[in-house]
Formats: sequence, structure tokens, C-alpha cells
Amino acid sequence: MSQKSYNESASLYLIPTPIGNLDDITVRSLKTLETVDIILCEDTRETSKLLSKYDIKKKLISCHEYNEDKIKSYVVDLLNDGLTLGLVTDQGTPIISDPGFIVVREVIDKGFNVISLPGATAFVPALTCSGINPSPFLFYGFLNAKDSKQKSELKVLKDLKYTMIFYEAPHRIKKTLTNMLEIFGDRNISINREISKIHEEIYRDKISNLIAICDNMKGEMVIIVEGNSNTIDYSDLSIVEHVKLYVDDGMSDKEAIKLVAKERGVAKSIIYKEYHIDK
Repeated sequence: MSQKSYNESASLYLIPTPIGNLDDITVRSLKTLETVDIILCEDTRETSKLLSKYDIKKKLISCHEYNEDKIKSYVVDLLNDGLTLGLVTDQGTPIISDPGFIVVREVIDKGFNVISLPGATAFVPALTCSGINPSPFLFYGFLNAKDSKQKSELKVLKDLKYTMIFYEAPHRIKKTLTNMLEIFGDRNISINREISKIHEEIYRDKISNLIAICDNMKGEMVIIVEGNSNTIDYSDLSIVEHVKLYVDDGMSDKEAIKLVAKERGVAKSIIYKEYHIDK
């Protein structure tokens, strides 16, 4: 199904908002906030502060991770009535480690336009000023807060060559860095905190050195971690052993087979057949 974004039909606009400095909002975002009929927002109090700064008065409806599934049909009803809606989160671009996906999927499924505006998101400035190769990169967002599950996630990621981007809260930063050091080894990383705010700080060093100074870090953080630069020789492993290596690290059979096929330069069907014959 194709979308003609600007055919004047009722649409849902995804509107990025500043991640710190309230001046970091585009002219187009402000114009869209002014022209939509209703604004769906993660926290009406936070959105009201932004609208007040720019003297914008609109009806606000709460749309957050705890009520998205309940209000998605109501949102579609509003669009059916011909209203144009905006969706914002407290900071940054909606859906990027923020609510909005459930509503957006429902709106798309019902045939309405979803138009995402360019704008503020925390991981882009963190990546570009990290001093770590930005291409290619993998945006991961928040790791699982549970220690054992977080370690399993990191094991799946440890052999990737991509620069990796994570979000983290201050009370979990030390544990996360400790787990990264254990599983990734002592790689170069960058930590950005309080991006665009007056107390913004950027730390660039090895993981081990930043663990020692992270106790007093405050504010939401973006962690940039360099990819695995080691050259690994799998020639001594059979296909089955190669797949099992990744399965033992927490990957599903399907994920492991796909990765082994890529590393060996052969078709997935060959890896699949060999692996499942052995099983």
C-alpha cells in the first residue's frame, strides 16, 4: 500500500520536540503544532511547557506506553471524523525508544497517512561527536534492565563490526559498563549526557576507564561503543560447531544460521540443511 503524504487527507503527524534546549525545534514542527486539530502527547504537562513557550494552544490527549493499546481506536475515530492529529513525546522523535508505535501501526492499518517530520533525536549528535567511526552503525536503544538478560543481549552483539548505540539511565550506567567490559572487552566508547543542555558532558575513553568515574554521572545518557575489530578465523570449525557457537551465546537458530551463512559466504539453505541434519 502506497502513501501520498500530502493529499490533504486526515493524517497523523509525528513531531519531534527538543531533547534539552527548547530552541532546538524546527520551524516546520512549530507550524505543524499550530495547524493540527489535536496533539497526542506522552505527558500533557511536559507538552504544555513547550506549547506555552511558543504561545500555542491546542487540545491535548495523553498517549503513553500504558494506554496506547486502549486509545488507538479512538485515534482512528478522530481521523475518520476528518481531524488532523499530531503526536509528540516528552523529548525527541516519537517511537525512537519512546511511545507511539502501537498507535502508528493502527493508523497505517486503517489506511490513514502517517507523516514523520525530521528533527531532534539524541543518538545522532552523540554519534557524530563521539570520535568513533559512524558508519555503519546499529541503534539498539535501551538494554534489558535485568542483569542476566542484559548479558544475553550483549553476547548476541559482541561480534558485530558495527558501531553500536545504546540509551541508559544514570542509576544503571555502572552495571551496564561493567557488563560491556566483561562481554565486549575493553573497547573505545563515548558517553554523552544532558545533550544540548547547559551541563552537557562528553566522555571519550576505554570502557574500563569510564567505569571508574561514572558513579556521579547524572541525566539520560547515550553510549557509543565501537564495533568488534578483531578478525576471527572460523576455518577450524565445522558448520555445525560454528552455528552452535552463536546459539550458545544466546542467538536463536535462525539468527545464528543467517550470521554463519554471511561469514562463510554461502547460502543460508546450505547452513540450515547441514545444521539440522546434525540435530
